[in-house]
Amino acid sequence: MVATPQASTSAAWKAAPRGPRSWTGWRFVGPFMAVFALVFLAPIAYSIYLSLFRTQLIGGTVFVGLDNYLKALGDPQLWAAFGRVALFLVVQVPIMLFLSLLMALAIDSGRLYGASFFRISVFLPYAVPAVVATLMWGFMYGTQFGLIADVNEMLALSLPDPLSPELVLASIGNIVTWEFVGYNMLIFYSALRVVNPSLYEAAEMDGASQLRIVWAIKLPALRGALMIATIFSIIGSFQLFNEPSILKSLAPNAITTSFTPNLYAYSLSFAGQQFNYSATVAIVMGLITMIIAYVVQLRGARKGL
Repeated sequence: MVATPQASTSAAWKAAPRGPRSWTGWRFVGPFMAVFALVFLAPIAYSIYLSLFRTQLIGGTVFVGLDNYLKALGDPQLWAAFGRVALFLVVQVPIMLFLSLLMALAIDSGRLYGASFFRISVFLPYAVPAVVATLMWGFMYGTQFGLIADVNEMLALSLPDPLSPELVLASIGNIVTWEFVGYNMLIFYSALRVVNPSLYEAAEMDGASQLRIVWAIKLPALRGALMIATIFSIIGSFQLFNEPSILKSLAPNAITTSFTPNLYAYSLSFAGQQFNYSATVAIVMGLITMIIAYVVQLRGARKGL
C-alpha cells in the first residue's frame, strides 16, 4: 500500500505536538465579557439574591426562600398588570408590524416618489427619545390644553379624553407605534434589499403580478426579519415603563402604580421600599418574557421549516 500525500499530511498534522494555547481571541472578547458580566449577569444574580430575603420591621432582613415568589404568584396587582401588557401586546404589536411591513414594501417597490425622504421621515420618530415623545403626545392628548382642547374649542366638539381609564392604554399604544414603526420598517427594508433582483425579473418574465411577487418572493424573504421584530416587540411590550410612568402625572386616575409590571416593580422599590419583593416581581416577569419569546421563536422556526 502506498500512502497518498494527503493522508501523510493529515497523519503528520495529527501527530505533531500542539503549541501553547493562544489567548488572542480572549483578549478581544475579554473587555466585552467583563462589561457583560458587570452590567447584565451581576444585576441578575443580585436580584435573585434579594428575592430570597425579606426585610421586616421586627427582625430585620431574614431569609424566606421562595416565599416572595409564592406571594407574587398570588398577587392580583401583578397579574392585572400582566394582563394589561398582554392585551397591549396582542393588539399593538400586530398593528405596528403590519404598518412597518407595508411601508417597507412601498419603499422597496421602486414606485414610491421621494422614497429616500419618506424612509427618513418614517424612521425619524425613532430618533426622538421616548421621554420627549411621551411628553409631546401627552401635551396633544390634554383636554384642558394642547391639541384635543384646541380642536374641541375651535370646532365646538367634545372629543373623548385620550387619557381616560378606557382609552389610556390605546393612547400609549399610539405613542409606541409612532416611535417604533420606523425602526421595524428599517429591519424589513434591509432584509428586502438583500433579495437577488434576478428573482423579480424572472417572476415578471413569467407574467407574475406585483402582488404575486410580494406574496411568493418578498414575504418569504422577510420571515427571519419578521421573527426578529416580533421577538423584540414582545420583549418591549412586557418592559413597558417610560410611557405610563411619564403620563401618570397627567392621568393619575387612569394610570396607577401597578399599571404595568415594570411600573409596579419600580413603585415597590422606590416608593414602598420593598426591594426584596420588587426584585421578585422583576425576576418573575423576566422568566415569563423569556418563555413567551422562546415559544414564539420555536413556533416561527418550525413554520420556517
